[in-house]
Amino acid sequence: MDDYQEFVGRTETRTDTADARLIEGLAATLDMATPAGDLPPLWHWMFFQDWRRPGEVGPDGHRQRGGFLPPVDHLSRRMWAGGRLESNAAGIRMGDALSRESTIQAVSRKAGGSGELIFVTVAHVLTGPRGQVLREEHDIVYRGAEGAAVKAAPVAAVDPAEALRVLQPDALLLFRYSALTGNGHRIHYDMPYVTGEEGYPGLVVHGPLQATLLAAHALAAAPGRSLRAFSFRGLRPAFAGRTLSLHAVAGADRVTLESRDSEGATCMRADAMLD
Repeated sequence: MDDYQEFVGRTETRTDTADARLIEGLAATLDMATPAGDLPPLWHWMFFQDWRRPGEVGPDGHRQRGGFLPPVDHLSRRMWAGGRLESNAAGIRMGDALSRESTIQAVSRKAGGSGELIFVTVAHVLTGPRGQVLREEHDIVYRGAEGAAVKAAPVAAVDPAEALRVLQPDALLLFRYSALTGNGHRIHYDMPYVTGEEGYPGLVVHGPLQATLLAAHALAAAPGRSLRAFSFRGLRPAFAGRTLSLHAVAGADRVTLESRDSEGATCMRADAMLD
């Protein structure tokens, strides 16, 4: 069985521009003013998009398997499971020319409750006109269609010290975020596909969108501070049309965060380190 170790160490470099239309679009989508200076945390995920012709797209809406990432063809589901990020002083501003060097750091095979899992960790270094902007790692997981799409989960405890924001992501928000980030995964906009093929009860809220909302919530809970490092891990899918609550507990230099679904179960857990 292929363990894909020959892909470890593979690199690619891409360039892009911090396009005003994308920035203005995400600001409108998140119901906020267009940022005048450095972009808010995690908005860089709009850049370096990879659009493909229809013949190069798989049945799930992603690019067909292969290319830079390992061709894990025998596991039908591919998801962004989590990541870690360290920011530098050089931010991203509208119109900046950007460069991103990506390296496959690790490929590992594990056994989960629903069967085989393959994890791919990709490191990115993002550079702009004022120097290195950030370093980050993405954890991508491949799994089969076996097992329940959504498992039962315990209700999270409420901390009386936490800052709380409640919202209800809808299909329009998911569609616009998919378009702005170039994400063709059909679980975010195609109801017949997501319910019939993937077995979910509704459109799935993007993990990166949840992480972006949590990073903004961290800064709202600690006014005047900036984000030095951020890590997040997806635990359970959240769905459009249902309440999503953002929870933050701020310490001296750290904010711990969670997003929770309408049942009170944790969907994503995150940790923000502040300057």
